[in-house]
This record gives sequence, C-alpha cells and structure tokens, in this order.
Amino acid sequence: MQIRPILLRGLLALTLFAAVDKPAVAQDDMTKPEVGNIHTYKAPLYWSIYEYCLELDRQRVPHEQIQFDEAQWSELCDWMVLKFKPHGYDMVCTDGFIKLLAKNGSPYMTHYGDMSIKDIVAIAKSRGLKVGIYDNPMWMHCAPETLIPGTNLSVGSLMYDERLDKVAHPEVVDKWNYKWLLATHKGAEEWIDGFFKHYKELGVDYLRIDFLSWYEDGVERISGETTSKGYGRENYALSLAYIAKAAQKYGIFTGLVMPHMYNDGELERKYGNMVRIVCDTWDGGWGFTSSNYRGKSWSSWPNCENQFDGFTYWNHITGKGEIIPDGDFIRLHSYETHAEKEFVISLQLMAGGCVTIADHPSTLKPGDEKFYTNDEMLALNTDGFVGRPLDDSLNSPGSNIWYGRMSDGDYIIGVFNRDDVSKPVDIPLSTFGIEGPMKSRDLWRHENEGEITSVAGTIAPHGCKIVRLSNK
Repeated sequence: MQIRPILLRGLLALTLFAAVDKPAVAQDDMTKPEVGNIHTYKAPLYWSIYEYCLELDRQRVPHEQIQFDEAQWSELCDWMVLKFKPHGYDMVCTDGFIKLLAKNGSPYMTHYGDMSIKDIVAIAKSRGLKVGIYDNPMWMHCAPETLIPGTNLSVGSLMYDERLDKVAHPEVVDKWNYKWLLATHKGAEEWIDGFFKHYKELGVDYLRIDFLSWYEDGVERISGETTSKGYGRENYALSLAYIAKAAQKYGIFTGLVMPHMYNDGELERKYGNMVRIVCDTWDGGWGFTSSNYRGKSWSSWPNCENQFDGFTYWNHITGKGEIIPDGDFIRLHSYETHAEKEFVISLQLMAGGCVTIADHPSTLKPGDEKFYTNDEMLALNTDGFVGRPLDDSLNSPGSNIWYGRMSDGDYIIGVFNRDDVSKPVDIPLSTFGIEGPMKSRDLWRHENEGEITSVAGTIAPHGCKIVRLSNK
C-alpha cells in the first residue's frame, strides 16, 4: 500500500502555506565529466572533534597550539568502541581550528596539527573505526612551486590570475588567507584526482569539504562580509564535478558544507553524497534544533537557522538514491530535558540524516549515551529510511508530522512538539493512507501499544512520539 501525503483535517485543522520560494540562478551549461550514480551510501553515524576545538578557539588559544595528540586519539577511539561502535557508530572525523599542514614536500595535507593523518588512521583502524578528514581540494596547503601529481604544472598555476580570471570581487583579500585554487585552470582535474588518491592511500573514508559558499561567490549572508574574491559558478560547478568523479573512483564519501544551494541545490545534489542543510551548531541546544528564526528561510547560505526548518525546507531533494541531509553536529549535553534529547536524535533519523556526536567524553552527561544508542531508532538508519513531513511549508502544523516506510513495509510515524507546552495529538492512520488497525510500538518507550487506528497521546514540551506500525 502506498503512503500518500494527505493533509490533516478536523482536529489538527492544518493551514496551507505558500510554498517556500527557492533560489534562482542562471542554469549552468558547461561540459563536465559524467559521474553516474553516486548516491549509494546510507547516512553515516560518527564522532566529530568539533566541540573540543571550538571551545579552545573560544578561549582564544592560537590555532597553532590547538592539538589532539596520540593519547587523546587513542582514548577517544577506545570510548567510541566501548560506548557507540556496537550500535553502528563506526567513524571519527577531524574538523577545522587545528592547522591543516602539508609536510615533507607533499602537495596535499599530511598532518592535522602535530599528528600525522597516517597515525590517526592507524589508531582508528586498529579499533575497527573509519576516519573522516576535514579538507577542501580547492585549498592549497603546500608551496606554490610544488608540482601537481602527474603533470609538469605547479600548484601555484591553479591560483587566481588577474590577467585571466574574472571574479566577483577582485579587490578582496580572501578571508583567513585561504589560498583558493580554480577548477577552470589547466591541471585542476589532475590535482583533484591526486587529492582523493592521496587520501585513499592514507586509508581515509570520508572528506568533509567546507566553505563552499565562500568559493562560489564570496557572499556571507549573516555577517554581511565579502569573504573571498568570489570565483564564480563556472569554477564551483567544475570543481564539484571533478570532486564527484574522483570520490567515486576512489570510494570516498563526501560531505558538502556551507553551500548556497542555488537553483534548488542542482549542483550539490548531483555531485555530493551529503550536504549541510542548516547553519553551524555552535552552542547547540534547543535554539539550534528548533527555535532560532523559526519558520524563516533565505536564498543563500545558510538557508535555515535551525535544524527542524532545514530538514523540512530541503526534504524534497532527499530520499533513497538521493543526497543525504546533514543537520551538523549534536552537542547532546547542551539540551535541558530528556524530551529535547529524544527530539534532536529523532529528527535526524526521521529525515534520513547523519547522527554526529560532538560531545567529548568529559562533556557527555553520565547515562546520556542511551539517547545516541537507541537501537530501535537506529534501525531507521540501518534500513536507509528517509521520512517526509505531511507539509513542507515551514512552521505549518503538518511540518510537525513525519512519516515513511521501512524496507519491510512497516510504517514509521513521528510527531514533534516544537512548542513550550504539552500538546495532545490524535492522528487517524488514514491520514497516511493506512486502512484498518495496525500494531504499534513506541520506539523511545520501548513499549508495544497494541492495535491502534490513530497515533494518540500527549507530547511533552520540545518532545516527540515515534512509533513503528506493523501487521506482523
């Protein structure tokens, strides 16, 4: 039986909202390499160093002094193996803040601060964990005279040349002294292929590619800054095409971070495995998950300022065989109630997104690992489940109700309460195209509810109810 999106009537009295306008930019018609079907991955479950680095950065520790040494990597990986690996979390990942360095004449990054990537990979792999690396193939870490692998061209020849290149802001000095490389220059495809080959040989499984909006046009919506020369749609499209081709060739998963998603994400959804759909986590908490600028969207990065709106706004481009939505990192200790912690985990899994632990072993509250390790919820990730809201208009009543089907035919229904007061719900199963009663199981209470004809109950403030419906 097919599920069809039928708007609720009667009790819920849903209000129809006008569809959110999506950004419009002239279509790109360049000749780019064919990449085939790259959407063959499920959303990853992993840990990120983000929180650890962010807090040191806020203490104004110079980036040269921010380190994560061998003992820390070993302790962290042991913690992951003990607490999370049995539940499917199988990767650790670097992030920004710590220096990205190319040493010993290498054209590509070899060290994350004082730690060699080779050693980080060895520590993780010895414990059965994969490794993700934060880097961007359009950044130059080496000396400009270094040769592009397989060519007699220098890496510096890929940099902006005022005599040849048309950019949006030629007078701007690139923020943070990023040394951006241009995909339209000769040797760029070889450079990007070598980049992915380098990481494949090191044993890296995932690349997190950041600051894409800065590269494309240098526009920073929130701060109002011009952050780069703005290298243009042509360079951006070609770089993503080369990235997708090389990533597929070497079997490396890619996450695209800070993209504008112009033209309804036409380039990102074609060339990336996963894409950020919300602003940065920063302090995390309920504001980041639901209340910051609730119901608002913009035409450039970040399109939404909270996770719930981001997942809702972009749900139409996701699904099995489509790009994976990335709600950024979860700092679980920043949430005040158990209901909020269930909410933030459920949201990622109902939307088919990744779950990324950013808590450090010293900041995750005792016992709270149970929210990350609810195997009945994580079964959605294992299955490759991707849900939909009843209505993808931001802040509409229907956007709080998500649904979908597992590969075995079971239905998953999720009802979210974004408000500050408890709310009763009573949603007929016919809303989801289901005829007759179904056996229901509450996936957070771990309780069978018997046969039901509606999803009913009272949902706590900032809470949710997730049920699995079956005839089995």
